[in-house]
Amino acid sequence: MDVRIKWVEGMMFLGESESGHAVVLDGPPEIGGKNMGVRPMEMLLLGMGGCTSVDVMLILQKGRQDITDCVAEISAERVETIPKVFSKIHVHFVITGKGLKEAVVARAVKLSAEKYCSASIMLEKAVEISHDFEIVEA
Repeated sequence: MDVRIKWVEGMMFLGESESGHAVVLDGPPEIGGKNMGVRPMEMLLLGMGGCTSVDVMLILQKGRQDITDCVAEISAERVETIPKVFSKIHVHFVITGKGLKEAVVARAVKLSAEKYCSASIMLEKAVEISHDFEIVEA
């Protein structure tokens, strides 16, 4: 997998993916950014959230669950000293659907966390990651 990060101006960069997509990354004003794009550390969380969400949806769909919505709410804590790495990441899934089975949802979240999500499995080697979920009846 290859990506390209091209400097635009100030602290703004254009990230280009091998699959042909682009995203703007930018820093906060205090370091010369203009707040015109996602922060790199936010992008890391977004990538992990996307990875685990795809897994959970695939598992639930294969389990024939009638899903109408899936939201991963991710919160992270960072250390105060440089490098300001993440110390904790928590993923809270809100799964909405009709007649969803709690055991199937729990299994999907667990399988993503422990077996399928490459991003979170890689990050958990350095960061404490936790997961939980809630089910909302549609």
